[in-house]
Amino acid sequence: MSNEVLLDAGAVSRCRRRVHLEHDPAMREVPLAPPDPAAQQRIADASAHRDAIVGRLMDATGPDATWVKIPRDLPAAERVQLTEEAFAAEARYIWGALLPVDRAGHRRGGSELLVHTGDGYVPVLVVRHRITDRGAGAPTTVMTDLDPANRLPDPARKVRSQPRDQMRLAHLYRMLEALGKHEGHRAIGGVIGLDADVVVWHDLSAATWPGGRSALTEYQSRFADRLAIATAAAEGDEPLAEPSRVLECRRCPWWPTCEVVLTETRDVSLVVRGEDAMELRRAGVSTVDKLAALDPADEPPPMNWTGGTFADSIILARAWLADLTMVRKVDRVEVPRGDVEVDVDMESFGDSGAYLWGSLLTGADIGMEQGYRAFATWEPLPTADEARSFAEFWAWFTEVRERTLAAGLTFRAYCYNALAENRWLFGSASRFGEYPGVPKKAEIASFVDSEEWIDLFRSVTDQFLCSHGKGLKVIAPVAGFAWRDPEAGGEASMRWYRDAVGMDGGVPDDVQRERLLRYNEDDVLATHALRNWMTDHAQTSVPYMNDL
Repeated sequence: MSNEVLLDAGAVSRCRRRVHLEHDPAMREVPLAPPDPAAQQRIADASAHRDAIVGRLMDATGPDATWVKIPRDLPAAERVQLTEEAFAAEARYIWGALLPVDRAGHRRGGSELLVHTGDGYVPVLVVRHRITDRGAGAPTTVMTDLDPANRLPDPARKVRSQPRDQMRLAHLYRMLEALGKHEGHRAIGGVIGLDADVVVWHDLSAATWPGGRSALTEYQSRFADRLAIATAAAEGDEPLAEPSRVLECRRCPWWPTCEVVLTETRDVSLVVRGEDAMELRRAGVSTVDKLAALDPADEPPPMNWTGGTFADSIILARAWLADLTMVRKVDRVEVPRGDVEVDVDMESFGDSGAYLWGSLLTGADIGMEQGYRAFATWEPLPTADEARSFAEFWAWFTEVRERTLAAGLTFRAYCYNALAENRWLFGSASRFGEYPGVPKKAEIASFVDSEEWIDLFRSVTDQFLCSHGKGLKVIAPVAGFAWRDPEAGGEASMRWYRDAVGMDGGVPDDVQRERLLRYNEDDVLATHALRNWMTDHAQTSVPYMNDL
């Protein structure tokens, strides 16, 4: 049974090639990428989140509720046995259930919580991401109400798109169905998210997916595809999934294996991602070389093209072959400049809040100290002290703007990818609106929509083609900038932050605080360097795309 194919719920959302590699006997000894410390930390955070949730649920359901709590660190066989015993006893709540393997259906898996409703069990997932957005219509109950019969359309929430949650619920429904432990009259499952204030209930048979499909229909299609891939791999048949670069590759343990193959074959997905790369292969444009050989002026796409322009993809292929990180799309590069300029970079900890607003003041003298300045809270997020640090940042920022305008000078503020900064500007105004000095959302909107707020990511996107990505860590080095910390990056900063605030019960680490401040300072210095380079040197140092 060593080549027996059993798929967990994650397989239906996973890269098809990864499913092949995980079931190919020839790949068992291939070295994988080392574990990502940030990913391991997310796993630990998710475990702590689950522990907190089950405590609240058990307290809320009262001492008479029948709970079976199965430790996740037990051997799998013991967890399955305890789950079966809980089924036999018709326990109302089963926490940490690991279902018996469904060999006929080739499925394996478990659920944070199974709730007996009288007609069978429904799965409830506990996840550490947000499951709703502002809006209306999400079917919810309060977090401690685990009866889906009580769900009502929520006037303040709409369902956030989290396909993996629904695919996992569908997987568990099919496993419960195979055991005869499912509800016979409906297919439903719940999710408790990061905010832990409601249960969102998903009707898995409702036509909520594109094309009028249900989650169960989508799941069945994906599962059949992944099962065929895994079976072919296990039996040594012709692979049904070849390597292709996708977003998942960045954190995949199999990326070193795929990268070698893609680079050796000069696969077209190195410059064109997703479905477009697959369609190009089907049309015979399988390599970067073949794509680069096409005429960007006259060549129509050989299929339905979805990403950017087809001409740009041809130029990107030529840039990749020439080992150019950037090429100009425009004859002349322009960046709006001001007499007084501020670079802004915000540091957040997941969805918990923004703990640091870093700024760099440069330009004309307006009677305020120039250089880097940080506004931070070192109380572990979430904390009300975040309101204080944000209010101080906004007060300083507003004073810079007012002094600039009073002097008859122009003001510009810059960030790299305004989606992040804008999220926490508006989010801070919403969460801390009653705190003295925190601006109203209208004030934030007035600034964000003005010509004073410049997103350098958009400036780069509009004026350059970037063959290796457009992240600041990729683009700023072209401008000659280097971060002082060799580990500088968003994922690493998450680890530093935990130590800096003593989040795991340790003593707050002042060294890591200084490291975070230095990292943030380098981020604003990077946007400053990039802006100056775009103004003064990009015109002559970056090739024009029509010259390739």
